[in-house]
Amino acid sequence: MMMPKIRCACTVLALLAILVSPALAADPSASLKMGTPDLKSAGPLTFGPDGILFVGDTQGAALFAIDTGDRTAAAMKGAIDVDDLGAKIAALLGTDAKQVMVNDVAVNPISGKAYLSVSRGRGPGAAPVLLRVGGNGKLEEVSLENVRFAKAEIPNAPGPQQQAKGQPLRNQSITDLAYVDGRVFLAGLSNEEFASRLLAIPFPFTDGIDGAAIEIYHGSHGRFETRSPVRTFVAYQIKGEPYLLAAYTCTPLVKLPVSELKAGAHVKGTTIAELGNRNNPLDMVVYHKDGKDYLLMANSSRGVMKINTDGADSAAPITSPVRDRQGLPYQTIEELKNVLQLDLLDKGHALVLRDNNGSLNLETVTLP
Repeated sequence: MMMPKIRCACTVLALLAILVSPALAADPSASLKMGTPDLKSAGPLTFGPDGILFVGDTQGAALFAIDTGDRTAAAMKGAIDVDDLGAKIAALLGTDAKQVMVNDVAVNPISGKAYLSVSRGRGPGAAPVLLRVGGNGKLEEVSLENVRFAKAEIPNAPGPQQQAKGQPLRNQSITDLAYVDGRVFLAGLSNEEFASRLLAIPFPFTDGIDGAAIEIYHGSHGRFETRSPVRTFVAYQIKGEPYLLAAYTCTPLVKLPVSELKAGAHVKGTTIAELGNRNNPLDMVVYHKDGKDYLLMANSSRGVMKINTDGADSAAPITSPVRDRQGLPYQTIEELKNVLQLDLLDKGHALVLRDNNGSLNLETVTLP
């Protein structure tokens, strides 16, 4: 995440569905082999079963599954707070804070430890680094030498030289990840005519890829568009049925029924909210509080939104132009400013990466 901003345009997607062989499905780590993963970059993160961390490699156009060995359950997950994170990372890596970029943060739901994907340096030549931090606030590098891992190549990614408005499209080959019931859902851009897509990659990784096209309506632009990727998304059940709730630049919120995402299908996602233009969604989580479900979404220019999902099943689809906001309402959480990334720490708390006047902080906050 934290991808370069491009012109707002949303979107026809391609969903790639891969069938899992019964022999591998029983053991989520069956496809992991010892070795050193050849990451070219470390971008979006998400956790799967048994402490397995999925890492999106945008430069290498690949998805890695890495066994962290972090499987000791925490009786109680401690708060994680690290001030001046960039300087501490720079000291650990032997570089300057200006040469450090934190690309994503994910919490291991078993141990409660946070994992950070980091770039040491700037540009396509930056070195990928994975870091880990627990309740004591101490940073440590996650070794990538002689670990159990697996790799899935991402097909038809933008070429290294492809650009839009001066921004490398390869940086957006993977924009977000989520592991759901044996599959890794992956959003990003392809080099195809309908560039924006969502992949579903069963884990353990197998071969055999088919696609289904999905289109959604962008209300603030008053048209269907094809070239902006999903920026962030979560899995969510609506009336017992699995959906993906996805947010795009400028900022349509869309529900996609997982049951319809089949090979060869053409699925229309339903735009259930326009959350405000001139804005880029950065990250979001779904949580339960006081008997209701909420989305908590960090944004580039509209703060952190708390969205009640009660109307997600019955919200009227947005199919005509809107000036700014329409559909599901939201509340802006004023005390959460300049949040760049977030993930659930436990049922009552989130871990956020916040920009504090140019200095990055990791903070544990109470879910609003």
